[in-house]
Amino acid sequence: MEYSYIPPSPINVKPLENYHVYVKFDTSEEKVFNVEPYIKGRFYGELRNKGYFRTVHITEDGFCLEWPNGQDIAPEDLYYDSVPVDEYNSQVNP
Repeated sequence: MEYSYIPPSPINVKPLENYHVYVKFDTSEEKVFNVEPYIKGRFYGELRNKGYFRTVHITEDGFCLEWPNGQDIAPEDLYYDSVPVDEYNSQVNP
């Protein structure tokens, strides 16, 4: 797969169960990103708190997701490592 240097931008984000987030991109693509592999150490470990995890939002510049204390997901990781919603739903509800 060829990667574009600038991935699509998120325009909507919603926290889901099990440390996943739903993301709609400016291309109209709807995907789900698994944040769990990032939840390590003290800094990203804060995301294990489900109330705090639910505070995810799009950065002011519109390029990536972040949480209030500065944890973020790089734009290219967010786009290229996420799966289409239909694929996610088929994995969750086989």
